[in-house]
Amino acid sequence: MMPLPDRATAFWTLAPGKGALCQQELSEPMAGDVLVRALASGISRGTEGLVFRGGVPAELHPLMRCPFQEGDFPGPVKYGYALVGIADYGPANLKGRRVFSLHPHQDVAVIPVEGCRPVPDAVPTERAVLAANMETALNILWDGGAAPGQRIAVVGGGIVGGLTAYLAARMPGADVTLIDIDPARADLAHAFGAAFATPDNADSLDCDLVIHTSASQSGLATALRLAGMEATIVEASWYGDRPVTVPLGGGFHAGRHRIISSQVGRVSPSFRPRWTLSRRLDKALSLLADPVLDLLVGPSVDFTHLPMAMADLAGLSFGCPVVRY
Repeated sequence: MMPLPDRATAFWTLAPGKGALCQQELSEPMAGDVLVRALASGISRGTEGLVFRGGVPAELHPLMRCPFQEGDFPGPVKYGYALVGIADYGPANLKGRRVFSLHPHQDVAVIPVEGCRPVPDAVPTERAVLAANMETALNILWDGGAAPGQRIAVVGGGIVGGLTAYLAARMPGADVTLIDIDPARADLAHAFGAAFATPDNADSLDCDLVIHTSASQSGLATALRLAGMEATIVEASWYGDRPVTVPLGGGFHAGRHRIISSQVGRVSPSFRPRWTLSRRLDKALSLLADPVLDLLVGPSVDFTHLPMAMADLAGLSFGCPVVRY
């Protein structure tokens, strides 16, 4: 048996806009722990990008902690939540298997067994890094009360918006439209079984449910405009410390629109009595079996180049960037 490693290399945001790979001691795994050797991890362009630039408001520091975060905002902080690896040490049902954990970017980690979820055999490693985003999309639809037959618009064709449209389009009879300012996202929408529109040609959708994921003020205005009478608008974007103007004039009151927030940190209220966080994450992983979702897997980034990649997220092509170890 090979000796267990006693050190790990992890990505830390040292200060706003400055990241580095840092060596740290690794505790010896105990009963109930899993030693995970990383294969890949996903970069969240939205939340991680905001953390990297120091955009987490001070009053939200406690609420924005991720499960295995070390340090605190704005830095030094170790932040991330999409790690896939091999369980080199742990209980028999996990040892030697691929596992997903809501853990920051790190080449080897000791994680409590309850923080490791087995990756289904049908889900490739790189696609499995989308699990946290898929979990978010699932919770958004639960929060919005999505149902078969509804007319649904998803405003914002990024990773979360794409996954939300993908799930919504699989409900029987649902009429789903993905809306984005980039006409190139039309191919993504059609591959997922949804229609596509740009904001300029999406004026008459009269939706039952509108989901906003673009994290832009203009996107939120589009979402409000697309809502039909007594429709629900789910605000799934997070703006951090950026002020946002919400256009509540026009037909907002006459249409009796309802705006609700969605945040993945807790299971949607109507599901919470029966669904644990682990059960929801297991479901999200199982929903990643469809090869069409590879359209959301973005460019590969070598772990040794991660500090440079985080500093230039906007320069990476579309999709969830995948860190390779």
